Amino acid sequence: MVILYFIFAFTCLLLFLFITFLSSLILRIFTGKSIGDPSYPPVKGTVFHQLLYFTKLYDHQTQIARETPTYRLLSPNHSSVYTCDAQNIEHVLKTKFSTYTKGAYNELIMGDTFGHGIFVVDGEKWRQQRKLASMEFSTRILRDFSCSVFRRNAAKLVKVVHEFSDSNCSFDMQDLLMRCTLDSIFKVGFGIELNCLEESSKSGLGFMKAFDESTALTYRRYVDPFWKVKRFLNVGSEASLRKYVKVINDFVDRLIRSKRKLLAGEKAGNDKEDILSRFLVESEKDPEQMNDKYLSDIILNFMIAGKDTSANTLSWFFYMLSKNPLIQEKVAQEVMDVVGLNHEANIDEFVADITDAALEQMHYLHATLTETLRLYPAVPLAGPRICLGKDFAYRQMKIVAMALLCFFRFELADETKNVTYRTMFTLHMDCSLTMLAVPRKSLNIS
Repeated sequence: MVILYFIFAFTCLLLFLFITFLSSLILRIFTGKSIGDPSYPPVKGTVFHQLLYFTKLYDHQTQIARETPTYRLLSPNHSSVYTCDAQNIEHVLKTKFSTYTKGAYNELIMGDTFGHGIFVVDGEKWRQQRKLASMEFSTRILRDFSCSVFRRNAAKLVKVVHEFSDSNCSFDMQDLLMRCTLDSIFKVGFGIELNCLEESSKSGLGFMKAFDESTALTYRRYVDPFWKVKRFLNVGSEASLRKYVKVINDFVDRLIRSKRKLLAGEKAGNDKEDILSRFLVESEKDPEQMNDKYLSDIILNFMIAGKDTSANTLSWFFYMLSKNPLIQEKVAQEVMDVVGLNHEANIDEFVADITDAALEQMHYLHATLTETLRLYPAVPLAGPRICLGKDFAYRQMKIVAMALLCFFRFELADETKNVTYRTMFTLHMDCSLTMLAVPRKSLNIS
């Protein structure tokens, strides 16, 4: 009897504490937010609405925006403003750009995964990274090196797809594109071959899983009012996030230490090809600030920019081409017209012919990729900053698309399957994109 009374009392105490916490949370959400003030954007929900609609969050936000182009969502310590009004966007991105920052709230949520990288920081750190990255992206060395990497990995991807096509098997296009772009960004970013397109690359695939899951769990913090408690107790999603972040950091730290040793034995100079080597050379000017941890943060931010955005856009691109076969054939025909492939050419010879001049002539392909981005934006909520690597990403996507469409016609393995997204920082397809590749008979990839 005493035990039952104790259990009852303990349960009541827990219930009281939960109700007290919830009441306090609700009070903090609605207090001091100028809800009825017409000079503020109207309130269209709270963090709990985001949690309720989480699996279809971007559809929900789009529906609100159709009715109210600029609105607010309330959280305990602040309110977030969402807008799709063109004048407001110009105001944020151009007219008053210096006024808008990521802020302490975003840094708190994203810091455990992205550290002090360009996606998180403000002020001098952001300006330094932006300036350095802008200089690197504009160099001819990096441009030529990255394009050669994109061509080589596009050829590898075609050969992998050919194996599925030759055996008449379906495959997960999104998974292959993720592996391909991760291989590319690792080579361009670190100067190493990760070989994720090969099934035997366990360390590379393990890193990819840890990276994808950590970004998804980090994004979930925006709608989870209890994430700080879970992080403190190291339970649930926060325990998983900590585990994945450790995998990522250990992997990247080993790479940076290895690269430092390698560069120590080479001649000085800033003629290095990969981004990490160039940043390491730059770090010698300020070794105290640009230490290994800071370099790791910078590179991880490049990872999400270089892998997820390109792979996600290409996934939606091939999905839309499969839904619109006439458009797919028009893009494929443009590839033939521009590159001028002969019947005996193989994939390695073909990608070698994808020059800068050829890429510039791919107007229809550029338009279809841009329309894909309009319908399925790589970063559904872009914030106050414009993508620095847009041209870099377009080159990669064009090279991969040209290589695949030259040799195959793509179809969905199941036309009835509903394809939707997974709510995270980038518009990642939920589950798989199962496709079939039909060879274009007049071409030889042996």
